[in-house]
Amino acid sequence: MSNARFEAIVQQICEALNLTDVQGVLSRRVLWVDGFEVYLHMPAAQADDEAQQVPEEEALFLRISYGLAPAGRTLTVFRLLLEANLSVYAQDQAQLGLNDAGVIVLIVRVPLDDDVDGAWICDLLAHYAEHGRYWNNNIFIAHDEMFEGIATGNYLWLRA
Repeated sequence: MSNARFEAIVQQICEALNLTDVQGVLSRRVLWVDGFEVYLHMPAAQADDEAQQVPEEEALFLRISYGLAPAGRTLTVFRLLLEANLSVYAQDQAQLGLNDAGVIVLIVRVPLDDDVDGAWICDLLAHYAEHGRYWNNNIFIAHDEMFEGIATGNYLWLRA
């Protein structure tokens, strides 16, 4: 993606979110949406030998932090994240996982076709913030009995 396209998208996102510090967002590549930290990533330009291959469509990558995995539940939560990847997020070019610090992250690839603008990305971020609230409220902080019910394979907790 060209740097100019990335800057234009970030400008539109900031306008839609009523953020005035566009340069700050461009330099840090981080913003907050509904209490969730969102990292904006622009893929690096391809090297000359790679450019001869079929060109990839332009895309923006979003990494949304959902917070730390609950103590003592990390392995089970990781399994639930992987199951959600197969049943919910595969259709969205999104993947849930854990980073090396144990923070739950959602990585989303957003193809930048002509219909995608900052307002559309903000709607997408609001959608995934709702997912984050659902994970936090119903899985991460669930009392032990509820969590065990979820962890045993009762997949009613999954929703798109």
